[in-house]
Amino acid sequence: MTSVGKDVAMASRNDSTTIATMSWRSCFRNDLFRGKIALVTGGGSGIGFAIATELASLGATVVIASRKKAKCESAAQTVNALGYSGRIVVGPSTNIRSEDDIRNLVEHIIKTYGALNLLVNNSGGQFIQESAEISRKGFSAVVETNLRGTFLVCREAYNQYMRDHGGSIVNITIGNRNGMPGMMHSAASRAGVENMTASLCQEWIESRVRINCVRPGIIFTESGFENYGPAGDYFLEKIVKSLPARRLGSAEEVSSAVVWLLSEGASYVTGSVVCVDGGGSFVALPLVDIEDAANLPVYGNLSPKAKL
Repeated sequence: MTSVGKDVAMASRNDSTTIATMSWRSCFRNDLFRGKIALVTGGGSGIGFAIATELASLGATVVIASRKKAKCESAAQTVNALGYSGRIVVGPSTNIRSEDDIRNLVEHIIKTYGALNLLVNNSGGQFIQESAEISRKGFSAVVETNLRGTFLVCREAYNQYMRDHGGSIVNITIGNRNGMPGMMHSAASRAGVENMTASLCQEWIESRVRINCVRPGIIFTESGFENYGPAGDYFLEKIVKSLPARRLGSAEEVSSAVVWLLSEGASYVTGSVVCVDGGGSFVALPLVDIEDAANLPVYGNLSPKAKL
């Protein structure tokens, strides 16, 4: 890892070991979700782990699920050892690209715990690659995971429980309103999630279901950046200097926004997108190297002052 990458990693480090040993405490009251049943997909690591941890600290029974059940079991053991008023439990191994897996997961939760009050769609995936190099299969895999998978979890939660009992849903998206060069496939699918959320919030409001999005900026987690290898180092080198906050975000900063949207304090909020990005939405992401030459033909007369 480069020197910049190391500095950012040390400043923003956020893995399960760190959370378990540091004196972190939610800013919300500790009985906020007492008696509530929550599902956090992808809750075994990264942002999902931080969200599941905070919900458990506030009294909820939190079901976490992903394809890697062993990782979820380790996360649950780590958090439950802290003695929170809530707890983390592990659902069946679930691939959110599988309709059957999702249906079985929601059925399991309702049968076992009797409710599904809160849902956080955190599972997703992407890889760094120039758009011209992305294969049809690679593009489809990301869209099926991030967009279709999120829809299927929302649909099953609504049809199996929330239609009749109400509930609150938060979808985790990523991206920048200026685009995400290098991860176009992910940005496109997450933009779809945000528009889907805007539609669902209107369809489901009569069932007392609120549904919102949290759009994180560049959040550093060990489990996230280690998957990118050298590309992750390049990403860090390019991005940090452009962010108005001059640092990456923490998973707990995302979790706080999620908790607020799930709570009764946001009872008049639905269909919204809350950005947790240190102002990153207002700057272009400098991930594309552009040569010092004119890239578009000129129409009309261009002053020499307008050229680089």
